[in-house]
Amino acid sequence: MEGSVKELSRYRFSCAKENLEAAKALLQIRQFKSSVNRSYYGIFHGLRAVTALDQFDSSKHSGVIAYFNRNYVKSGIFDKSVSKMVDTCYRLREKADYQDFFLVSHDMAEEQLEKAEKILKILEPYLEERWRSL
Repeated sequence: MEGSVKELSRYRFSCAKENLEAAKALLQIRQFKSSVNRSYYGIFHGLRAVTALDQFDSSKHSGVIAYFNRNYVKSGIFDKSVSKMVDTCYRLREKADYQDFFLVSHDMAEEQLEKAEKILKILEPYLEERWRSL
């Protein structure tokens, strides 16, 4: 079972990175709403790469985020700033995806991408250490 958990985690993190690449490309072609969406999904898959190691998943984004905050932020594994960035990215993605006439600027999309890259850079060393121990 451990091998499959490790591979699932690695796969999810690879999806996270792929989403960031898509977010960059979308930003370059001025598809700002779509870039915000892909940046957020990069974060989401990064969080799911972490939670996979606990064999946890949820059908709801809020469930994954709550689990991550409860088990990784509250315990001090990750700083509260990560939780705050995840929350703001989640909220922006929801507005961009679901609110009619919500405009996403270049600056907003770029900031979302920067946050996503920062979060993945924080998660990656933790994941690599955990993968080595499995």
